Amino acid sequence: QVQLVESGGGLVQPGGSLRLSCAASRSISSFRIMGWYRQAPGKQRELVAQILTLGNRDYADSVKGRFTISRDNAKNTLYLQMNSLKPEDTAAYYCNAADTSYYWGKGTLVTVSS
Repeated sequence: QVQLVESGGGLVQPGGSLRLSCAASRSISSFRIMGWYRQAPGKQRELVAQILTLGNRDYADSVKGRFTISRDNAKNTLYLQMNSLKPEDTAAYYCNAADTSYYWGKGTLVTVSS
């Protein structure tokens, strides 16, 4: 079983930045896909960004140009750099990883508010 632990959430003003981290309990090099999802109150969970083994990245249209996903295999950690944050980015953010199974973290809360 794999544990994924997110960190880095918090309260930030509009226009600010945060970097989320997702630490895995084992090597992440075997995961074919890793990604960040978010779920705002009353809404469905949605894909924010994902990164494939070879480094290909996909982003939701709403975050393109503002968010950057990256992975550090040596540290077994996935990151999400979030810049120019907007109130509509407020949500719980979840880390996801997939090999032959799908794994989820418990989430970290991001609140964008003045």
